[in-house]
Amino acid sequence: MKTLDLLLKGGHVLDPANRIDGTFDVGIRGDRIAAVAASIPSDSAEHVVDMTGLIVVPGLIDIHTHAYHTRHWGVGSLNADAHFLKEGVTTCVDTGTAGHDEFADFYENVMRASVTRILAYVNISAPGMGDPEQVVANLDPRKAAETASAFSQVCVGIKTAHYWVRDPFDAEHPPWASVELAVEAGDLCGMPVMVDFWPRPPKRPYPDLILKKLRPGDIHTHVFARQFPVIDSNGKVYDYMFEARERGIHFDLGHGAASFWYRNAVPALEQGFPPDSISTDLHMGNINGHVHSMLDTMSKCLAMGMPLSEVVYRSTVTPAKAIRRTELGTLTVGAEADVAALRNLKGDFAYRDCGWGRIDGNDRLECALTVRSGKVVWDRDARTVPHWSDGDDAYFELTATQVPIRRMWRDE
Repeated sequence: MKTLDLLLKGGHVLDPANRIDGTFDVGIRGDRIAAVAASIPSDSAEHVVDMTGLIVVPGLIDIHTHAYHTRHWGVGSLNADAHFLKEGVTTCVDTGTAGHDEFADFYENVMRASVTRILAYVNISAPGMGDPEQVVANLDPRKAAETASAFSQVCVGIKTAHYWVRDPFDAEHPPWASVELAVEAGDLCGMPVMVDFWPRPPKRPYPDLILKKLRPGDIHTHVFARQFPVIDSNGKVYDYMFEARERGIHFDLGHGAASFWYRNAVPALEQGFPPDSISTDLHMGNINGHVHSMLDTMSKCLAMGMPLSEVVYRSTVTPAKAIRRTELGTLTVGAEADVAALRNLKGDFAYRDCGWGRIDGNDRLECALTVRSGKVVWDRDARTVPHWSDGDDAYFELTATQVPIRRMWRDE
């Protein structure tokens, strides 16, 4: 009797949530993880896929992206399915592209139509990302909180970003307006706030953000951007960074086009201050620039000296915790079957940061297979199909009409 629909056999399973690190089989029934064991009989599954030589991990979670691709702002969001599934990312979080007046459209026309699981922060500004973020009258905590609550199945918090980074503060633009109103919205809906921030001392210093303004569980993204005083003149991590982490502030990498610099990241990592989560800030304006993908960003963390198990941990477990979706980022039996099979290429590789600095490394992660909700959605090596010479009658049939081709995985 076939009790499994799909069996991923013989891979090196790395599931930090369950402290699994070794050769295991992963069995999938329907859209759920059904079994993780050292040896699951092949004859128990409808389809068996050889994972030998691959690292099998939970579907990756990128908590800083822009995926509202039908909304045109500046450089524009990207189509999640076109860019994330082939990189092993099964869950992405749009960080405030939509404000409260656009969120319903985002949900109906993008989120619901996507294979990738798209979650989102609602922007404190309405409309969302762009020039409206500079107008305090647009920053409505009540409406943002109401929207977050109404769409709580997909909304994970409130976002504030890009507020008043150059011009002098004045009565219409108080230094902390966007941050304070976002935190107020977070209080109203009971959700965390993600902050994209530009420090401007003395009126808006960085330590005040992480020690006074944000609450435990709130997220500071772009932590290693050039504008943040993370490393002092002696090359040491400032004490307030550790103090803020003790308070419960979550520090997200948020690579982006201009927000990841080795001069901050490498000393911080060496001194025991890694990012709490790894993320990309991918959008159409940077996907062909300094940041290419989640796996490229993870490979940079490997090059900086972070162990592979920790890289996977900070790309699955910690982002799931930050967005309060701890059922994600795990291969626990009963969890939705989101899986990525990775290849760790060995060689001489180089990676650049946002300041055009380079780091050299010997590892590069590449995605060979992605399973989203029990279905194979990316198969780089054609592991799920037979050799052409073993094709069935339909494969060899010569016909002028379209013939449905039988696939090796669930396709209903």
